[in-house]
Amino acid sequence: MDGMSGMDQEEQEETTPLAAALSRIGDRWSLLVVNALLGGPRRFGELQSELSGIASNVLSQRLRRLEEVGVVVSRPYSSRPPRHAYELSASGQELAGALRLLSQWGADHLDGVGGVGEGPTHASCGTALEARWYCPTCDRTVDDAEGDDLHYL
Repeated sequence: MDGMSGMDQEEQEETTPLAAALSRIGDRWSLLVVNALLGGPRRFGELQSELSGIASNVLSQRLRRLEEVGVVVSRPYSSRPPRHAYELSASGQELAGALRLLSQWGADHLDGVGGVGEGPTHASCGTALEARWYCPTCDRTVDDAEGDDLHYL
């Protein structure tokens, strides 16, 4: 045994919310597929064009996997030959916020140098936007001091 006290690796990986999320959609192409579908339904060829560099078999695998975990829904638009349009489920739409945060982090760390990228900005004044934790029950932003004991659902 490798110190997991009887728990197999897959069970160990599912013990945190982040690990559970990553096991469902945690590879590069899946996140890029979800990002492409945030703009609305796409056909296979449209996705392949938008995601330059992805092999068709990899795109097929990722779409199948995302459909299995309930992130993507396929809708047939032709029966001969069978063809589908793909769109995000409600669960997939919920990933928009996480993708924005990852994109912001990527923009902030382009070329390994902090702060050189351009993330989202406020259209009215041009100021860079920042993500914050918000409590809908208290109707207020949770500051860093309170965030030390954040609990994930």
